[in-house]
Amino acid sequence: MPFMESLLPYVLALVPTIGVGTLFYFVIKSILEGDRRERLAQARWEAEHDGRERHGKTGSPTPGTTPQTPSADA
Repeated sequence: MPFMESLLPYVLALVPTIGVGTLFYFVIKSILEGDRRERLAQARWEAEHDGRERHGKTGSPTPGTTPQTPSADA
């Protein structure tokens, strides 16, 4: 068992690095997946609103905003 006793300090020195690396991997993976989902939701929202504009359908204005009217000097 002298081989295990000489190898144990090296293994114990690598454990924190492997743990932090694994944590880093999952954090970055989560960030990238969240970004991907957010981009898909944004694209769906934009496509929905572009479709409404093309068909002349206007939804109710967003709360806190005033509806846009064409100006006479344009």
